[in-house]
Amino acid sequence: MAKVPKIRFEGFAEEWEERKLGELGTIQTCKRIFKGQTSEIGDIPFYKNGTIGLKADAFISRELFEEFKTLYPYPELGDILISAVGSVGRIAEYTGKDEYYQDSNVVWLKTDDKINKKFLKVSYQVIEWLIEGSTVKHLYNDNILKSEITMPNSQVEQGKIGNYFEIIDHLITLHRHKCDDAKELKKYMLQKMFPRNGKKNPEIRFAGFTEDWEQRRLGEIAPLRGGFAFKSSEYVSEGVPIVRISNILSDGSVGADFAYYSEQGDDSAYLLSDGAVLLAMSGATTGKVSILRTEKSYKYYQNQRVGYFVPTSECDYGFVSIITRSQYFSEQLNSVLVAGAQPNVSAKDIDAFEFMVPVFKDEQNRLGQYFNNLDRLITLHQRKCDELKEIKKFMLQNMFV
Repeated sequence: MAKVPKIRFEGFAEEWEERKLGELGTIQTCKRIFKGQTSEIGDIPFYKNGTIGLKADAFISRELFEEFKTLYPYPELGDILISAVGSVGRIAEYTGKDEYYQDSNVVWLKTDDKINKKFLKVSYQVIEWLIEGSTVKHLYNDNILKSEITMPNSQVEQGKIGNYFEIIDHLITLHRHKCDDAKELKKYMLQKMFPRNGKKNPEIRFAGFTEDWEQRRLGEIAPLRGGFAFKSSEYVSEGVPIVRISNILSDGSVGADFAYYSEQGDDSAYLLSDGAVLLAMSGATTGKVSILRTEKSYKYYQNQRVGYFVPTSECDYGFVSIITRSQYFSEQLNSVLVAGAQPNVSAKDIDAFEFMVPVFKDEQNRLGQYFNNLDRLITLHQRKCDELKEIKKFMLQNMFV
């Protein structure tokens, strides 16, 4: 069977060939740095097997760095660093910054241009490493050199493949950073746009509002309604989806596999619609609040142990969706959460939670819109990030042999 990928750039038809990494280069590692030579702060980040590609938790002096960089092996621009102990196979590209790496635990292949480095970086993500060790995983130098990759002879084709995945990785990183930035902004604004420490006014406020906020019980503005005990023996293959605890996801959405029930004539006591704010009242995600997003005309039913914050005329529902997903809700939740093999909370306890609330609905509405827009931005970037990861996964499977 010809060794060619399913998806390929135009103009390339030659068969790929298997090569051992030992045919392409030699293993390099930095000079040993002893613990006494590191500190929690310093001039030069010192990366270990568990921190490459992440954030350094140790540093060395510039004087030691300049000495060791000159006298001993040190990566060149574009070299691909590999974690060889513990979290085996984690990779990071050396980008030319002043930083140092743990000897033997972080290694790289010195290739002398026998293979395109960007292509090598992608190949490391599909390679089957020869790992040893049961308790602590090890990727020994000899096993790295024995590991095989399949590659095109043309460095032009290698470069195109490497560049393609570099663009995907860049886009993934871009959306992840934008998602993280939006999360940080939301966290900051929740602290500034809500009163703290017994105060009646927030530090940051929309123009035109000056009235003191008032303290209200959650049960007064959005009481928690329990669901219905649907019998699993009466589930059907098609019908109205039932939101169960397992559908309250940790990312704040409602999803996964639904059970279905035949549509009922009088279902107002457990009917859910678009925008419903839901609470997991027991199970692994106890205390998690999620928002049901669906077509406005599409029905969902509420199962037992799934709580629904019922809208009232007392408060804007968009504002309710914000406070029930805020740190102020989490802080009160921790005080009433019943731990154990099956953690749970009660509607009575949740209804007793107290929050500072603007007097006027216009201000509630503007706050709800502001934070819901931030949530939509976070979701947008997270989804884009997930989509790009799926594209990358598919292309890795189809652009390599």
